[in-house]
Amino acid sequence: MERLERSGRCLRAALARGRVRRRLPALLIAIAVLGSALKDSELVPDTPLQNKRNPLNVYFVKLAWAWTLWLLLPFIALTTYELSRSKFLHGRARSVLLALRRLGALLVGTAVWYVCTQLFVYVENLTGECSLQPKPGQPPRVYASKRECHQDNGVWNGFDISGHCFLLSYCAMMILEEVAVLEALAIDRGSKLRVVIDVLFVSLCLLTVIWVFMFLCTALYFHDFSQKLLGVLIGLSAWYGTYRFWYLKPFSPGLPLPNIPLSSKKYSYSR
Repeated sequence: MERLERSGRCLRAALARGRVRRRLPALLIAIAVLGSALKDSELVPDTPLQNKRNPLNVYFVKLAWAWTLWLLLPFIALTTYELSRSKFLHGRARSVLLALRRLGALLVGTAVWYVCTQLFVYVENLTGECSLQPKPGQPPRVYASKRECHQDNGVWNGFDISGHCFLLSYCAMMILEEVAVLEALAIDRGSKLRVVIDVLFVSLCLLTVIWVFMFLCTALYFHDFSQKLLGVLIGLSAWYGTYRFWYLKPFSPGLPLPNIPLSSKKYSYSR
C-alpha cells in the first residue's frame, strides 16, 4: 500500500500537472521527425521491436483504444462523482449526471478513433495499387482494395497514414488531460476509494509510457516520414479540437472537473 502511494505521488508530480501536457505534443512531433531521420539513415539497430508480431505491438498497440477506454472509464466516473460531491456539494443524482456527461468524452474518443481509422483505410485504398504477377494465361486483375490484394498474396502500395502515430498520440494526450483532475481531488489516505483511484492512476501512467515508447518504435522502424507526420498531426488535432475547443462549449461532455488551467497549483490530492 505504501509503495503504491509513493508511486502515485511520484507519477502525479510528473504527469498529473501541466508540465508534461504542455511539452508532450512537441516531443511527439520531434520523435516522428528524428526517428524518421534515423530510419532513413539506416542508423537504427535491429531489435525484436521491428517485428510487427512483438508482444507490445500485438497485445497493447493493436488494442490501444480498448486499453485506454477501459482504464479511463472507471477513472473518469469515480473522480468526477467524488469531485462533484466533495468540491461542489452536489447531491448523488446531480453527481451521477455529471459523471455520465463526462463519460461522453469516451464516446467522442471512440467516434474520433473510428472515423479517422476508416479515413486512413479509404485513403490507402484510393491511392494504392496491387503488386502481383498474374498467373500464366490469365489477364491482370484490377484490385479495388488492400484487402482484395492481400487475399491473393499481393503487396498493396498506397499512402498508408500511420494509424499508430495517430492513435498513440491521441490516447496519450487524452490520458494526460483526464488524470489532471487529481490536482483538485482530496481523498483521505487509506480509504478504499483512494486505493482504487491510485491503482487506476498508476495503470494509466504506465499505459502512457507504453504509448510514447511504442510511438518511438513506430518512428524508428515503420512508415515513411510523411505518413508518420500526418498521423501524429491528426492525433494532436483531434486532441486539440476536443479538449481545447469543443469541450469548452456548454453542449459538450466538458473538461475534467473543475476545469483547472494548466498553470494552476491551487489544489492538492492529499489531505
